[in-house]
Amino acid sequence: MAKDVLCEVNNCTYWEHGNRCAAEQIYVVSHTGNQADNSRETDCKTFEPS
Repeated sequence: MAKDVLCEVNNCTYWEHGNRCAAEQIYVVSHTGNQADNSRETDCKTFEPS
């Protein structure tokens, strides 16, 4: 499992100094079903605006 999760969306509730994500879990989904061919086909559903 990843040691650090980085995030550049600094208006998210879980954003911390150093572009760190402080969420207890990360939820990522695909726009195209259960598989994605590249990152543009995904979304991070953990985002919550601060």
